[in-house]
Amino acid sequence: MSSISADLIPFAKTMGVEITEASPERVSARLLVRSDLCTAGGTLHGGAAMALADTLGAIGAYLALPQGAKGTTTLESKTNFLGAAKADTTITAETTPMHKGRTTSVWQTKITSEDGKPVALVIQTQLVLS
Repeated sequence: MSSISADLIPFAKTMGVEITEASPERVSARLLVRSDLCTAGGTLHGGAAMALADTLGAIGAYLALPQGAKGTTTLESKTNFLGAAKADTTITAETTPMHKGRTTSVWQTKITSEDGKPVALVIQTQLVLS
């Protein structure tokens, strides 16, 4: 397992993402749902959920880069919003690879609320930069 910190990604640091595990096969994190990450209704903003998933997918893709590759960038991302996460709770996210190829990789992120209910499911494609 690699020791990666969200501090390396300025926006993730601003959001308060806490990476709890990082390897080419699994990336997980926690995020406190602060009021400044919420909608007017006091629930996590969809963009914050998407940014969390994008951060984890990018970390996984980077850790799984083929030999000689220089980096990765998000090509496509699709989010299904499944439930709400209230302010002052902590959500968890887990990202796993669905495909790791020479030019692209595909990552699935499951975001769950404190009580274990699904918040979002995100599938993204990462482009390998040579």
